[in-house]
Amino acid sequence: MPLIRAEHLAYEYLLLDEEQETEEKKTALKGLDFSVEKGEYIAILGRNGSGKSTLARHINALLFPTEGTVWVKDMRTDDESRLWDIRSSAGMVFQNPDNQIVATVVEEDVGFGPENIGVPTEEIWQRVRASLQAVGMGEKGSSAPHRLSGGQKQRVAIAGVLAMEPECIVFDEATAMLDPKGRREVLEAIQKLNQEKGITVLLITHYMEEAALAGRIMVMDQGSLVMDGTPRDIFSRSEDLKALGLTVPPVTALADRLIEAGLPLPKGIHQETQLVQAVANLYKGRGETHGA
Repeated sequence: MPLIRAEHLAYEYLLLDEEQETEEKKTALKGLDFSVEKGEYIAILGRNGSGKSTLARHINALLFPTEGTVWVKDMRTDDESRLWDIRSSAGMVFQNPDNQIVATVVEEDVGFGPENIGVPTEEIWQRVRASLQAVGMGEKGSSAPHRLSGGQKQRVAIAGVLAMEPECIVFDEATAMLDPKGRREVLEAIQKLNQEKGITVLLITHYMEEAALAGRIMVMDQGSLVMDGTPRDIFSRSEDLKALGLTVPPVTALADRLIEAGLPLPKGIHQETQLVQAVANLYKGRGETHGA
């Protein structure tokens, strides 16, 4: 059974004018069908207004479908009696960590979620220590959150979700407000959670180099799921991505230019190591040919 499943998921909302009277009905999601298996690392791409964040909020039961159904494990997200169970299974980390930090001490903040779902006190502190250690913040438990860097704050926010022991974490543009160092710290923490703890990751991002780290990419446009495949599959379709208002990772753009210049490289290269290996193989083959 998939960890997450959506069937014919649609969502509409009313756009109000300045007098708070109904102006028009907007469709944010249009009949989405997809599933997510336990342990997957999925990046979700799309330009602004494509429906990425709206989709994320359905997985965490912050929004309910207008039509269709979303399941987390075997629980329907529109079953309000299961909200705590759903949110314990599918945690969420938002763009601005300051919006998720509620306490004046790091370890108290990380323990806030488990306390709210009734975890015994002794177990809470065990979870707090383990979660902070998992994101590389084990030495900051007694620190004040406002004294931390942006990347450190975001890792505390991740630890707070992790302490609730979810099977899946949705990261909604979680690195968008960070500097390069902070982004790198958070991405390393995310990869570690996926690889070492088997936590399912849904990473909503507009950074193509972040998406390239995932095992699967879903691309949204105008509320629809328009592409779904491996990074190599998706980034081999550079022109289709451009038509959707998206770019490709810099290394993919470079590989495409080399292909245009006549080098017989494979399409869809999305990591620097892949490009280096492809070029090395090309010249190794030429050297062997000339040697023969």
